[in-house]
Amino acid sequence: MNETLFAVLIAVAVVAVIGLIIGLVLAVASVIMAVPKDEKAQAVLELLPGANCGACGYSGCEGYAKALAKGQAKPGLCSPGGEDCTNAVAEILGVEGETVKKVALVHCMGSCENTQNRAEFQGINSCLAASKIGNGLTACSYGCLGMGDCVNACLNDAITVCNGVAVVDIDKCGGCGLCANACPRKLITIAPVKEQAVVRCSNHDKGAVAKKACKAACIGCQKCVKVCEAKAITVTDFCASIDPEKCTGCGVCVENCPCSCITI
Repeated sequence: MNETLFAVLIAVAVVAVIGLIIGLVLAVASVIMAVPKDEKAQAVLELLPGANCGACGYSGCEGYAKALAKGQAKPGLCSPGGEDCTNAVAEILGVEGETVKKVALVHCMGSCENTQNRAEFQGINSCLAASKIGNGLTACSYGCLGMGDCVNACLNDAITVCNGVAVVDIDKCGGCGLCANACPRKLITIAPVKEQAVVRCSNHDKGAVAKKACKAACIGCQKCVKVCEAKAITVTDFCASIDPEKCTGCGVCVENCPCSCITI
C-alpha cells in the first residue's frame, strides 16, 4: 500500500514539475516574442466610439486607429464619433481635423402607391425572413420589404418605415452603417452629405419588367448618362448609379429622368 502511494506521489510530482517547466517556457516565450504595441494607435483607439460599424471604410475601430497612427487615413471618417472625436484624434496626431458627415441612403421608392405585394405574408415580422420566401413578397424582387430590420438596427431612431418603404432622417442619422448591414436586399448605402444626385432604385430587370413591378423603377434608358456633363452616371444591368465623388449636384439628371427615380 505504501509503495502504491509512493508511486502515485512520484507521478504527481513529475507532472507538476513538467507543468512548471512548460509554464516558465511559455512565459519567457511570450516576453521574447511579444509584438510591441503602437502607443499612438492605442491612444487613438481609446477615443473612437467602439461601434466597429465600418463606416470609416476600415474593418473596425482598431483597423481605423492603426491606419490613423501610420498616417494612412485622415481624421473625420468616423461618423458615430462626430466632431468631438475628430478633434480629439486630430490633436493626438498633430494634424487638422475635418468631420465628413455621412448618412444612410435608401435606394428604393417602392411605396404603396408605386408597387404592391404579390402575396400576404404571415410569419416573423422580419425583412430577412420574408426575403427567404419566394424571393420576397413584393412585386419588385429588388425593393424594400418594409418590415423594419433597418429600423431595429438603428441606434439613433433615424429610420422609419413610411408607406411601405424605409425613410432616413438625415438630421438624426450617424452614418454608422448598421442599417445597411441589416438590409437583406442591400438597398442602403452610406454616403457623404453634400449636394448630390441619388438613384432611388435598385431594380436590375429590363425596363418593361421593372416598370410593371414598380412605377418609380429605373428602366435603364441612359438619358441621365447622356445629360451628365460630369460623367458621374453609369448604367449597369438596366439600373443607373451615380458616383458621389464626381457628381456636382447640378440636378440636370433629375430633370431628365422619365421615371423620377433620381433625387437630390
